[in-house]
Amino acid sequence: MAAPVLRPARPADAPAVATIWREGWDDGMRDHVDAELAAARTEESFRTRAGERVGDTILIEVDGTVAGFFMTDGAELEQIFVDRAHRGTGLAAQLLTAAEEHLAKAGHEEIWLAVVPGNTRARHFYTRHGWHDEGPHPYEAVAGEGTLPVEIHRYTKRVVRA
Repeated sequence: MAAPVLRPARPADAPAVATIWREGWDDGMRDHVDAELAAARTEESFRTRAGERVGDTILIEVDGTVAGFFMTDGAELEQIFVDRAHRGTGLAAQLLTAAEEHLAKAGHEEIWLAVVPGNTRARHFYTRHGWHDEGPHPYEAVAGEGTLPVEIHRYTKRVVRA
Protein backbone atom coordinates (compact mmCIF):
# COMPACT_ATOMS: atom_id res chain seq x y z
CA MET A 1 0.00 0.00 0.00
CA ALA A 2 1.32 3.43 -0.98
CA ALA A 3 1.42 6.27 1.54
CA PRO A 4 -1.87 8.18 1.79
CA VAL A 5 -2.05 11.35 -0.30
CA LEU A 6 -3.93 14.53 0.65
CA ARG A 7 -5.31 16.78 -2.07
CA PRO A 8 -8.12 19.23 -2.75
CA ALA A 9 -11.28 17.65 -4.10
CA ARG A 10 -12.28 18.03 -7.73
CA PRO A 11 -15.83 17.91 -9.13
CA ALA A 12 -15.24 14.33 -10.32
CA ASP A 13 -14.63 13.30 -6.68
CA ALA A 14 -18.11 14.32 -5.51
CA PRO A 15 -19.71 10.85 -5.97
CA ALA A 16 -17.01 9.16 -3.85
CA VAL A 17 -17.28 11.87 -1.20
CA ALA A 18 -21.08 11.52 -1.16
CA THR A 19 -20.88 7.76 -0.62
CA ILE A 20 -18.36 8.02 2.23
CA TRP A 21 -20.30 10.89 3.78
CA ARG A 22 -23.65 9.08 3.62
CA GLU A 23 -22.29 5.83 5.03
CA GLY A 24 -20.39 7.61 7.80
CA TRP A 25 -23.37 9.78 8.67
CA ASP A 26 -25.64 6.72 8.76
CA ASP A 27 -23.21 4.84 11.01
CA GLY A 28 -22.53 7.66 13.47
CA MET A 29 -25.51 9.95 13.49
CA ARG A 30 -28.74 8.60 11.99
CA ASP A 31 -29.86 6.94 15.23
CA HIS A 32 -28.96 10.01 17.31
CA VAL A 33 -30.89 12.79 15.56
CA ASP A 34 -34.60 13.48 15.25
CA ALA A 35 -36.67 11.81 12.54
CA GLU A 36 -37.05 14.99 10.48
CA LEU A 37 -33.30 15.40 10.02
CA ALA A 38 -32.80 11.68 9.39
CA ALA A 39 -35.50 11.82 6.69
CA ALA A 40 -33.79 14.81 5.06
CA ARG A 41 -30.50 12.90 4.76
CA THR A 42 -31.30 11.02 1.56
CA GLU A 43 -28.73 9.64 -0.83
CA GLU A 44 -29.59 12.49 -3.20
CA SER A 45 -29.00 15.09 -0.46
CA PHE A 46 -25.47 13.80 0.07
CA ARG A 47 -24.77 13.81 -3.68
CA THR A 48 -26.02 17.39 -3.98
CA ARG A 49 -24.14 18.67 -0.94
CA ALA A 50 -20.90 16.89 -1.90
CA GLY A 51 -21.03 18.55 -5.32
CA GLU A 52 -21.73 21.96 -3.81
CA ARG A 53 -18.90 21.65 -1.28
CA VAL A 54 -16.03 20.55 -3.56
CA GLY A 55 -14.21 23.84 -2.94
CA ASP A 56 -14.26 23.25 0.84
CA THR A 57 -13.18 19.61 0.68
CA ILE A 58 -9.78 17.97 1.15
CA LEU A 59 -9.45 14.27 0.33
CA ILE A 60 -7.17 11.54 1.52
CA GLU A 61 -6.44 8.87 -1.08
CA VAL A 62 -5.01 5.41 -0.59
CA ASP A 63 -3.67 3.70 -3.71
CA GLY A 64 -5.47 6.26 -5.87
CA THR A 65 -8.88 5.71 -4.24
CA VAL A 66 -10.70 8.28 -2.11
CA ALA A 67 -10.54 6.91 1.43
CA GLY A 68 -11.82 9.90 3.40
CA PHE A 69 -12.30 13.64 3.43
CA PHE A 70 -12.83 16.71 5.53
CA MET A 71 -14.74 19.94 4.90
CA THR A 72 -14.22 23.25 6.63
CA ASP A 73 -16.30 26.36 7.12
CA GLY A 74 -14.38 29.20 8.74
CA ALA A 75 -12.86 27.81 11.95
CA GLU A 76 -15.23 24.83 11.94
CA LEU A 77 -14.13 21.35 10.96
CA GLU A 78 -17.59 20.80 9.55
CA GLN A 79 -17.33 17.26 8.19
CA ILE A 80 -14.73 14.52 8.56
CA PHE A 81 -15.34 10.95 7.46
CA VAL A 82 -13.29 7.88 6.56
CA ASP A 83 -14.50 5.09 4.30
CA ARG A 84 -15.67 2.01 6.21
CA ALA A 85 -12.86 -0.08 4.66
CA HIS A 86 -10.24 2.21 6.24
CA ARG A 87 -11.65 2.53 9.74
CA GLY A 88 -9.30 1.27 12.42
CA THR A 89 -6.22 1.74 10.24
CA GLY A 90 -5.03 5.06 11.67
CA LEU A 91 -6.20 6.94 8.60
CA ALA A 92 -8.79 8.92 10.59
CA ALA A 93 -6.07 10.25 12.90
CA GLN A 94 -3.97 11.28 9.88
CA LEU A 95 -6.96 13.02 8.34
CA LEU A 96 -7.78 14.80 11.61
CA THR A 97 -4.20 16.06 11.93
CA ALA A 98 -4.30 17.28 8.34
CA ALA A 99 -7.58 19.11 9.02
CA GLU A 100 -6.13 20.77 12.12
CA GLU A 101 -3.06 21.89 10.15
CA HIS A 102 -5.27 23.15 7.30
CA LEU A 103 -7.34 25.28 9.69
CA ALA A 104 -4.21 26.59 11.44
CA LYS A 105 -2.73 27.60 8.07
CA ALA A 106 -5.97 29.45 7.37
CA GLY A 107 -5.18 31.60 10.41
CA HIS A 108 -7.41 30.06 13.06
CA GLU A 109 -6.05 29.68 16.59
CA GLU A 110 -9.10 27.94 18.02
CA ILE A 111 -10.98 25.48 15.88
CA TRP A 112 -14.19 23.64 16.59
CA LEU A 113 -16.47 20.84 15.50
CA ALA A 114 -19.93 19.56 16.38
CA VAL A 115 -20.72 16.04 17.59
CA VAL A 116 -24.14 14.63 18.43
CA PRO A 117 -24.17 13.37 22.04
CA GLY A 118 -25.01 9.77 21.09
CA ASN A 119 -22.00 9.39 18.78
CA THR A 120 -19.74 8.13 21.55
CA ARG A 121 -17.20 6.66 19.14
CA ALA A 122 -16.53 10.10 17.62
CA ARG A 123 -16.60 11.82 21.01
CA HIS A 124 -13.92 9.45 22.37
CA PHE A 125 -11.85 9.84 19.20
CA TYR A 126 -11.77 13.63 19.44
CA THR A 127 -11.00 13.58 23.15
CA ARG A 128 -8.07 11.18 22.56
CA HIS A 129 -6.72 13.68 20.02
CA GLY A 130 -6.77 16.67 22.34
CA TRP A 131 -10.16 18.17 21.59
CA HIS A 132 -12.15 19.57 24.53
CA ASP A 133 -15.89 19.06 25.02
CA GLU A 134 -17.42 22.43 25.85
CA GLY A 135 -20.82 20.86 26.37
CA PRO A 136 -24.17 21.36 24.65
CA HIS A 137 -24.31 24.07 22.02
CA PRO A 138 -27.09 25.30 19.68
CA TYR A 139 -26.54 24.15 16.10
CA GLU A 140 -28.47 24.36 12.84
CA ALA A 141 -27.96 21.51 10.37
CA VAL A 142 -28.55 22.02 6.65
CA ALA A 143 -31.71 20.19 5.62
CA GLY A 144 -32.92 20.74 2.08
CA GLU A 145 -33.41 24.45 1.48
CA GLY A 146 -33.39 25.28 5.19
CA THR A 147 -31.94 24.19 8.50
CA LEU A 148 -33.06 22.14 11.48
CA PRO A 149 -31.93 22.49 15.08
CA VAL A 150 -29.72 19.63 16.27
CA GLU A 151 -28.51 18.83 19.76
CA ILE A 152 -24.71 18.79 19.62
CA HIS A 153 -21.67 19.12 21.82
CA ARG A 154 -19.15 21.70 20.70
CA TYR A 155 -15.55 20.45 20.76
CA THR A 156 -12.69 22.92 20.52
CA LYS A 157 -8.95 22.77 20.13
CA ARG A 158 -6.25 25.42 20.17
CA VAL A 159 -3.87 25.08 17.25
CA VAL A 160 -0.58 26.71 16.42
CA ARG A 161 -0.90 29.05 13.49
CA ALA A 162 1.42 28.09 10.70
